[in-house]
Amino acid sequence: MRKFGLIGYPLSHSFSKKYFTEKFEKEGITDAVYELYPIEDIKTFSKFLHENPDLCGINVTIPYKLDVLEYIDWLDAEAKQVGAVNCIRIDKESPISVAFQGEVAFGGDDFRLEGFNTDVYGFEMSLRPLLKSHHKSALVLGDGGAAKAVYCVLDKLEMPYQKVTRRPLPGAILFNELTPELMADYTLIINTTPLGTYPNVEECPPILYDYITADHLLYDLIYNPEQTLFLKKGAEKGAATKNGLEMLILQAERSWEIWNSTERQS
Repeated sequence: MRKFGLIGYPLSHSFSKKYFTEKFEKEGITDAVYELYPIEDIKTFSKFLHENPDLCGINVTIPYKLDVLEYIDWLDAEAKQVGAVNCIRIDKESPISVAFQGEVAFGGDDFRLEGFNTDVYGFEMSLRPLLKSHHKSALVLGDGGAAKAVYCVLDKLEMPYQKVTRRPLPGAILFNELTPELMADYTLIINTTPLGTYPNVEECPPILYDYITADHLLYDLIYNPEQTLFLKKGAEKGAATKNGLEMLILQAERSWEIWNSTERQS
């Protein structure tokens, strides 16, 4: 039986297990199982891998998309650019060959960990069909691991963006520094913060909602609830809205492709 799963902490509400379990049933995949692996401390990751030798692939969620990097033997180009990993392929062959490529294999084990970022693919493929000619620049709310995938996609699209955060960061402005002029200029607004996630459905990012128009597109990476307060407020002003469900589906399918690829990454 091939094992796949999700690591993170906590994992009380997981899209991935439900999605993959239903996928396996629907597609008649009988040699695979997907489980949740709540890891309270990433320092136990090596022990976890040795205790689960049948693992073939892992998804990574909050708070370990950045911390897991130190355990990765090989990084995909997009994961390198983003600086975060949310998908790991476990190659059972010896990682000795990695050393010949100038990499350092983690722990000298008889497997190597290949890191990918499927957030990039999921976000890009779900965003592109929504973009109109007037969506020329974006406000990105938040600066966590998910935001880094958003930056990568916007760079690929050659779309200027402005980071908006709660705390001062280089290149970012604070939420209370948003102005009507900025709201008018940046017609794509992407929420990468957890504000509004179930059960805290009455929360939303503190932006100037009164200045949202029908020209705006509001994209929320949150998928539960289906319509966050952020999206509701945008819809009330006539803006187009999109939640993060399709992004999750796309990135899950991309993970499955990566795990089942017979092509050796190099």
